[in-house]
Amino acid sequence: MTLRTGAIVQALGGELFGDADRIVTRLAPLEHARAGELSFLVNPRLTHLLAESQAGCVIVGPELAEVARGCGDCIVAPNPHLYFAQVTQLWRRVHGGGPRPGIHRSAVVEEGAFVDPSASVGALSFVGRGARIGAGTVLKERVTVGEDCIIGARCLVQSGAVIGGDGFGFAPDEGRWAKIEQLGAVRIGDDVEIGANTCIDRGALDDTVIEDGVKLDNLIQIGHNCHIGRHTAMAGCVGVAGSARIGAHCTVGGAGMILGHLSIADHVHISSASIVTRSILKPGHYTGFFPIDENGAWEKNAATLKHIHTLRDRLKRLERLLPDKTE
Repeated sequence: MTLRTGAIVQALGGELFGDADRIVTRLAPLEHARAGELSFLVNPRLTHLLAESQAGCVIVGPELAEVARGCGDCIVAPNPHLYFAQVTQLWRRVHGGGPRPGIHRSAVVEEGAFVDPSASVGALSFVGRGARIGAGTVLKERVTVGEDCIIGARCLVQSGAVIGGDGFGFAPDEGRWAKIEQLGAVRIGDDVEIGANTCIDRGALDDTVIEDGVKLDNLIQIGHNCHIGRHTAMAGCVGVAGSARIGAHCTVGGAGMILGHLSIADHVHISSASIVTRSILKPGHYTGFFPIDENGAWEKNAATLKHIHTLRDRLKRLERLLPDKTE
């Protein structure tokens, strides 16, 4: 089935400059696109790529419309990145290839679990007793959903993810560790995406909660009893320790770490590799890591940091001995 540029604009809006009957054979990055392929450009600093590209049609914003029209066919949209995302969704609907509803013959769905007829459970996946999988949700291959866990509608869980494994709960017992049974579950809202091999632990008593629209990348660990607010997004290898509460519309860069029992306000953005050791109660962009350096210099700076409190106290004593120049 073919997709033409005119049909794209008819379905998604935007303004087409060029041939409405142009057949789109592929979606491609601008620098590698060829005739018949559709691409997009967001960054004005890369405008030179328009003249160099062989793309049949390019999606651009209004500020690049004149330049793009001089280079060939284009679709002008207020937010070209979002428009391109919508084009990928349209492409999937037209060309298919996505998971089909139903339970793969190698999957295991225990008695007492509910899988909506429109959901898809991939090969070798497991859905425990009492679990519920909502309408239109897709579990890819080898996904594990533990007992009593709930996943809402239109979610996507990538291969190898584990929803509802035991949280890390132990009590000291004369030099040994006594297991604290994890009696809660995991509740996931609608339109959530969970990356490959990401783990979301069940709560110890109350449930771990992932609200609507949350996006989690691959290899993320969410500890027991965490609460992640709606439309928050986390990049790969983030770790969130137990009972942390993260607000709505937050972002956490790759390999960011959040300690347990902390509270993060709405609209907080944490840089990659940062370690959050205290609650953040105001929206904003936060960074917390020691910059990379040549190893010898880094070790000297790290050693100096150990003495920072002593140096501060010495400086205060010296200041008390100096005359006050404001008098």
